[in-house]
Amino acid sequence: FITTGEENLLAILKRRWWKYMILGIIDIEANYLVVKAYQYTTLTSVQLLDCFVIPVVILLSWFFLLVRYKAVHFIGIVVCILGMGCMAGADVLVGRQQGAGENKLIGDLLVLGGATLYGISNVCEEYIVRNLSRVEFLGMIGLFGSFFSGIQLAIMEHKELLKVPWDWQIGLLYVGFSACMFGLYSFMPVVIKKTSATAVNLSLLTADLYSLFCGLFLFHYKFSGLYLLSFFTILVGLVLYSSTSTYVAQDPRVYKQFRNPSGPVVDLPATGQLEPSVTYTSLGQETEEEPHVRVA
Repeated sequence: FITTGEENLLAILKRRWWKYMILGIIDIEANYLVVKAYQYTTLTSVQLLDCFVIPVVILLSWFFLLVRYKAVHFIGIVVCILGMGCMAGADVLVGRQQGAGENKLIGDLLVLGGATLYGISNVCEEYIVRNLSRVEFLGMIGLFGSFFSGIQLAIMEHKELLKVPWDWQIGLLYVGFSACMFGLYSFMPVVIKKTSATAVNLSLLTADLYSLFCGLFLFHYKFSGLYLLSFFTILVGLVLYSSTSTYVAQDPRVYKQFRNPSGPVVDLPATGQLEPSVTYTSLGQETEEEPHVRVA
């Protein structure tokens, strides 16, 4: 961002500041709604309804990123969701229903809203890291996200913040949470670029199981064999999804024209079919930045 030319901080802000401002607001509201939902509804409901992010990402990727899926991708997605349902069923059987409140409907709606915003944010992130820059995304989302989350904290949560009994243990927990979120936001663009937003959200279904393993030692949660079954079911779904690549239904040179509208116009042939370019949904070697397109 301190370099000169078209890719420095001021130039990026001048061209796309309002887009990153909207994206930053969407991202912080997605996090806020899901966290707020734990105050009203049960943990199981949050786990199940949070899966709504997957169809949102699929639909947005289909219409806006022009990603096309094969039958094996949908089979893998269904298997992952079945694994998530198995995990929620295990929560019911062992009575792990923390977070239940009187306004369960409000909590469920908050989860659905947060999942929808997560899907929008993830698809926008995939477009940016593939066509612009991972550094640009992290810099802009950090800049606008920090600014608007600070404003929202001051307006909506300042009273709750004053009630926190601050000590070194609570401070350490906040630092640990911040470090985890820093790692998540730093590594997610790398993984999205190598795979896709859909694959990342399918992988995140296993996060609840990792939290369970921590809870077994910290909070003495009850264990059920269904948790292991759900974990391996989700892994099978991920393997199925990643076993073959998706493809883009349009010449990627169109994205270059959209990214640089003032640049040279690329003449596309009027006849003949274009070989679809493959997106990176497998975990193999990442290809070069500017894919070559062969014209049939």
